[in-house]
Amino acid sequence: MNNLGDFLAMGGYGLYVWGSLGMCAAVVVAELVVIRLRRRLLVQEAGDERATGEPVA
Repeated sequence: MNNLGDFLAMGGYGLYVWGSLGMCAAVVVAELVVIRLRRRLLVQEAGDERATGEPVA
């Protein structure tokens, strides 16, 4: 590996390697977003439940 181009090419497997890493990163980011949205929803539901005194179905 003499230069950056050789490193990125990964001996001809660069597209597979970098594509796989990119997909993993995208899934991790999506999971974090879903967790954050779900937490907001649960906190909001808990607040509604406390305000009314009745469980939300």
